[in-house]
Amino acid sequence: MSFRRCASLWARLPPGRQPGPRAAICSALRAHTGPFLGTLGRVPAVACASSSASGGSKAPNTSLFVPLTVKPQGRSADGDVGAELTRPLDKNEVKKILDKFYKRKEIQKLSADYGLDARLFHQAFISFRNYIMQSHSLDVDIHIILNDICFSAAHVDDLFPFFLRHAKQIFPVLECKDDLRKISDLRIPPNWYPEARVLQRKIIFHSGPTNSGKTYHAIQKYLSAKSGVYCGPLKLLAHEIFEKSNAAGVPCDLVTGEERVTVEPDGKQAAHVACTVEMCSVTTPYEVAVIDEIQMIKDPARGWAWTRALLGLCAEEIHLCGESAAIDLVTELMYTTGEDVEVRTYKRLTPIFVLDHALESLDNLRPGDCIVCFSKNDIYSVSRQIEIRGLESAVIYGSLPPGTKLAQARKFNDPGDPCKILVATDAVGMGLNLSIRRIIFYSLMKPSINEKGEKEIEPITTSQALQIAGRAGRFSSKFKEGEVTTMNREDLSLLKEILNRPVDPIKAAGLHPTAEQIEMFAYHLPDTTLSNLIDIFVDFSQVDGQYFVCNMDDFKFSAELIQHIPLSLRVRYVFCTAPINKKQPFVCSSLLQFARQYSRNEPLTFSWLRRYIKWPLLPPKNIKDLMDLEAVHDVLDLYLWLSYRFIDMFPDASLVRDLQKQLDGIIQDGVHNITKLIKISEAHKLLNLQNSSVESQSRLSGTVKSRTRRNHGTKALGSKAAEPLGSGAGEKSLASRLVQQGLLTADMLKQLEKEWMTQQTEHGKGRTESGTSLTGTRRKKKEPDSD
Repeated sequence: MSFRRCASLWARLPPGRQPGPRAAICSALRAHTGPFLGTLGRVPAVACASSSASGGSKAPNTSLFVPLTVKPQGRSADGDVGAELTRPLDKNEVKKILDKFYKRKEIQKLSADYGLDARLFHQAFISFRNYIMQSHSLDVDIHIILNDICFSAAHVDDLFPFFLRHAKQIFPVLECKDDLRKISDLRIPPNWYPEARVLQRKIIFHSGPTNSGKTYHAIQKYLSAKSGVYCGPLKLLAHEIFEKSNAAGVPCDLVTGEERVTVEPDGKQAAHVACTVEMCSVTTPYEVAVIDEIQMIKDPARGWAWTRALLGLCAEEIHLCGESAAIDLVTELMYTTGEDVEVRTYKRLTPIFVLDHALESLDNLRPGDCIVCFSKNDIYSVSRQIEIRGLESAVIYGSLPPGTKLAQARKFNDPGDPCKILVATDAVGMGLNLSIRRIIFYSLMKPSINEKGEKEIEPITTSQALQIAGRAGRFSSKFKEGEVTTMNREDLSLLKEILNRPVDPIKAAGLHPTAEQIEMFAYHLPDTTLSNLIDIFVDFSQVDGQYFVCNMDDFKFSAELIQHIPLSLRVRYVFCTAPINKKQPFVCSSLLQFARQYSRNEPLTFSWLRRYIKWPLLPPKNIKDLMDLEAVHDVLDLYLWLSYRFIDMFPDASLVRDLQKQLDGIIQDGVHNITKLIKISEAHKLLNLQNSSVESQSRLSGTVKSRTRRNHGTKALGSKAAEPLGSGAGEKSLASRLVQQGLLTADMLKQLEKEWMTQQTEHGKGRTESGTSLTGTRRKKKEPDSD
């Protein structure tokens, strides 16, 4: 029967008989529209059971499934075929049918069997209902079913196949859950490295505390080998081994994320290479490999790099250096590869003592002291107080460029330099050789990110405390004995408790999805954002008890930042793996700008970059300027990092590196004069505080507003003190002179002002409305200062 003939017969049927010949109509429609009736009947129970089987995997977190939009159908060029075959649908009747469908418990249970929990079921139904009610014409099959239900010739449950089809359109993950689980199966990581599995590698674990010689012995094996690779946690350590190896007459290349240095004149790769652990090759054969700080295999963000190096390096001998806490885990992991672990234990070469008294005052500082802080604000505050006492200090913290860190370390180590005090963050814990006599913990509380990506402020761990304390009294320094204490007396007992605790054994190693795995995920979920792909991957991933999936918040942050920029998935993935400090707005906006330029196929040339960072840059005049220069240095690092992944689009790496060296020199000068910068910054804060005080006092005494405005216009420039308050422009206030001499700080002025106000109240002057306003103003000013 032809389609035209079928439609003609259907139209001639009386209204009460139209639902009857459904089978005949459907058989005619098959030839015209293709097979669809196989999905129309009640879903067999067997099908439900088979689809719900998930191999015993955990239920997915459906809150990660972001619904796609399915637009209602407009008017078809061929007309409404379903209406021609049956009749136009009554939208009110259809709505009642859909509401009845939604409320049926059987439908809800059936949906759950197909992966639609209550949340997804509700979202899918709302979309399904809107699609049906808002479409001008529906597909023939669903139109006929709705018409049959209206005439009681079909059951409301017969809508389920159409509902499920729509649900899979808006939640495509439902269609491919089994495939996604296979792709994200991370249970046997050793199998990812077939080249390494061919070898029977010898694993030697050099275990011991800091300054025990464990790394020295491993490096000696590395230098004596025909070929070797050193994998370090920091660029500084890779640079150190690079220089040490070449100085020993062993040609060695350097590979970091931002730098490639070959020493052979013809550009040929040397037999030895020093690299950051993320950059090691797992396909190049070596005689000896050294993996430093192996305990970082547990790091929530970077642990995957140590796991990859441990399982994947193609070396006859692999020397691991690190804490004994990693021995059991490494032994278990090597058991899965069929390789034995030889443990060599070392003891500290020089003694270290925990003192029975805290420092309590910076007046008690001695040459060779290192004060360890866990925030930049503390670094600035301590440095300023040391300078007030007529002492000179070196400063080292994490965001400083490597060249600046080394310059500050040399300054502190130089016996002929007047700088005898070091103020540093836990950046001194590894990567720098420092002549420290005594480590002083300014605080024991350290901000951290837990496995869930949440910020926490907790006491430092035993491992961290030992790593930092161990920098005192090193074998290679002039101090053969080390001392450890705290700044505050109340912290000393806690420090002793932390240091005496046994270090908890490391229980799991980090893993990270590869670009290939994410690409396969994207193949199944082409309309899903990269950030959402990562969330779903982590949720679907299966790991055994020896591994965990590393925190990918930084990756997701970058993915969301550049989501709107048109890039291929592989390019987008590379941009998202670029290491950036997301606390630096300029660095984040630069990643965005670089990605935008790339998407336009516009190369990021040296001249373009100079204009972008507004080169030449001036020396810093205050702490904010110094932080801005550090951010620019990070942007140049980002350029160099990308230049090795997209050489055509970032073509001027050598010129940018020269520019970065110049910037490093500017930053070094700024850090060398950091106490002056801090003093100027404090003077600015002091000026603001004084201005707000003058405003309130003017209201109290009826002083004319023009005088207050004149004080507001006053600025402290360079090392000049602020203009006086309440005197001629040519004079200097006592407060300004005291600040310039380093005898008064903004905090001290606040305290004096507070005491003065209290004294005025006690003398019976009373609290006027303006006085209350003054207190409120002061409280508001305190908040940014305390930050």
